[in-house]
Amino acid sequence: MAGNLLIIVLVVTVQHLHTPMYFFLGNLSFLEICCSSTILPKMLLSLWLGERSISVKACFIQFFIFTCLGSTECYLLSTMSYDRYLAICKPLHYAILMNGRLSFQLAAISWISGVLVSTTLTVKISWLSFCGPNEIDHYFCDISSDIRYISCSDTRLFELSGLIFACAFTLPPFLLTLLSYVFIIVSVLRIPSTTGRRKAFSTCSSHLTVVALYYGTLMLVYMVPRSKNLRDVKKVLSLFYTVLTPLVNPLIYSLRNMEVKEAMRRGCKRLLIYMTP
Repeated sequence: MAGNLLIIVLVVTVQHLHTPMYFFLGNLSFLEICCSSTILPKMLLSLWLGERSISVKACFIQFFIFTCLGSTECYLLSTMSYDRYLAICKPLHYAILMNGRLSFQLAAISWISGVLVSTTLTVKISWLSFCGPNEIDHYFCDISSDIRYISCSDTRLFELSGLIFACAFTLPPFLLTLLSYVFIIVSVLRIPSTTGRRKAFSTCSSHLTVVALYYGTLMLVYMVPRSKNLRDVKKVLSLFYTVLTPLVNPLIYSLRNMEVKEAMRRGCKRLLIYMTP
């Protein structure tokens, strides 16, 4: 969380980071902070004190926020990969193609899509009747995984809606991201400098690893048919997109970046000067 907060402060305060790439990174960092704040406090409290109960209202709120953030991140990651594709493969046209207005619109579409999906699913859940054991076999309120076991209503419509949204919010963004990086890698291979190619491949491989982990685990958890035998496996896989990616995204996307490092160095120097009597 500290790394994501640092990125937001740098993007807002440092003038030369006011570009589409860092605008998207700022959005991603804000999203990761919200995601961690939604899940981790309750999860750690449950592990520490053994208090594993949660009110129905709080559970619905957690489900709504998590679904919103997860859906938004799917499209935001693909938007960031498209931005990198334009910057690397079409550098002369980048400033025209990816201007401030378009970057704001793409980020807004990502957030609005997430809100619409989470609202739709949460409303559908609120229409159901719950007369089961009122127990969710998970470390956060992912109601969709246990809905058929805790509801006495017909859940087929909700499960179908969840599958459709899962497909729409994971497969197209993942394929777009993959395609963008294929074009990026082809462009990198044309770089005459061996050092330049190695540096570019290092960056692309780390980005692709995080993206593949995020989309891959999401697809395995929400698109593979539900089974009681796979519950524990899916809980472990869900740790990748709820805990691991918020932790490593600041390191992968920003803190390895020379511009961000330079901005941090200047910021620390100014802070020391300010604090020195």
